[in-house]
Amino acid sequence: MDGFIISDVLVAMQAMQRRELKVFYQPKVDATTSRMKSAEALIRWVKEDGSVILPNQFLPAMEQTGAIAMLDWYVVESVCAFLERLKNLNIEPMPVSVNFSRWHLREEDMPKHLAEIVDSHHLDRRLIVVELTESTMIQEEELMRKTVAELHENGFEFSIDDFGSGLSSLSLVADTLPDEIKIDKSLLKKNCENERERIILESIFMFANRLSIRTVAEGVETKEQFGFLRTCNCNLIQGFYFAHPMPENDFIQCLIEHCTHVEEDDILQMQTETAAQQILLQAVYKRYPLIIYANLTRNSFYMMTYENFTSKSCPASGSMDDLIEHGTQTMHPEDRERWNAMFCRKNQLKLHDDGETEFHMITRQLGDDGVYRKVETSNYFVTSPATKDVLVISLCNNFSVGEEQ
Repeated sequence: MDGFIISDVLVAMQAMQRRELKVFYQPKVDATTSRMKSAEALIRWVKEDGSVILPNQFLPAMEQTGAIAMLDWYVVESVCAFLERLKNLNIEPMPVSVNFSRWHLREEDMPKHLAEIVDSHHLDRRLIVVELTESTMIQEEELMRKTVAELHENGFEFSIDDFGSGLSSLSLVADTLPDEIKIDKSLLKKNCENERERIILESIFMFANRLSIRTVAEGVETKEQFGFLRTCNCNLIQGFYFAHPMPENDFIQCLIEHCTHVEEDDILQMQTETAAQQILLQAVYKRYPLIIYANLTRNSFYMMTYENFTSKSCPASGSMDDLIEHGTQTMHPEDRERWNAMFCRKNQLKLHDDGETEFHMITRQLGDDGVYRKVETSNYFVTSPATKDVLVISLCNNFSVGEEQ
C-alpha cells in the first residue's frame, strides 16, 4: 500500500484523537414550509489555528485503508452526545443522518452496536438515520440486504444516499425498502431547466410518494432548483440555497430560532398544486383499495393500486377480457350473470358510445378467506389527449358490515 496513504491516515487518526475532527450539521428543510425538519452530520477537520480541511482531502485515504469505519463510529458517538446535550437544554432534537462506509457491511453485529451507543445516550433510535451510498450497496449487495434488515429490526431508519447515480437504483428500492432516498445532486446539474432532467426527477418523486418513501434533494443551490423541486412534491431540501454545514453551537442557534418561530402561513396556501394532488390521491387510494385503469379499445388493463381488497388473486395486468372472466368467477352465483353482462368489454364500449360517463354495481364477491362480501364497482370513462381509445377507471370498494345499507 502506498506509504503516502498510510501517512495521511495516521495524521488523520491523530487529529481524531485530539478531537480536531468536528461534526458539522447541515439542515434539511421542508420543501413546502421551508422549516427545518432534520440534518445531516458531516465531518470537518478544524485545526488548532482555526483553518478547516474539507473531507475530500483526508476521507479517500481513510476509506481505502478501512480506517473510515473508526471515523464513522466517532461521528455516531459525537452526534449522540450532541443530541443528548440538546435534550438537556430542553431543545427538541431532530433526526440526524449519519454516513456509514461499505466497511460496516462486513462488521459483525453493526446494527446492535449502533443500538447500544444510541441507547447509552437515552435517545429514540429513530433520531439516527443510517445513510449508505448507492454505489456501496451495489458492490456489497448480499451483505447490504442483511444489514438493512437488521437495522430495521433494531428500529433504525435507512436512507439510500446518491440515489440515481448508478444503474441499479430501482432494484435497490425493491430489495431494501428504504425509509428515505437522497437524490444525487448530479440530477440537478442543469439547474432543473432541462426537460429530460425534469422528467427524470418527476418520475423519481412520483414512485417514491406511491411507496411512502421520504425524498431528499441534496446539493440544492439555486432558486430555480428549489422552485421546481417544490412542484414535484419533494419532501426535504438540503443545500447551500438554505444553509451551509455549521458547527454545533451555530446549529443550536438555528434550532432555537426554529422553536421560537410561529408558523402563521396556511399550508393550503403554501403547497403546490402537485402536492395537493398527491394528498388527494392518498385519500382516493384509502377509499378504494382496488383501482384498475383499462383501455377498452386495446383490450388491456393494469392495476393502479391493489391493497387490502377482499380478493388478492386478480392479475396485475393483461387482457381486459380475461380480467372480466376472472372477476365473473369470483362473484356469487346469483350475481355472475348480471355482473358479466354489465362489465363485459362489449357492453362497456356500447355504454360509452351511448354517451354514458359512468356506471355502478354492487355485487357479492368471494374473498381469499372463502367468505362472500358486498363490493361496489364504479366505472368512469376518461379521456387522454394522447389517444382516441376508450379508457375507463374502475374504483372498487369493500363494504364494511352494514355500510351497504
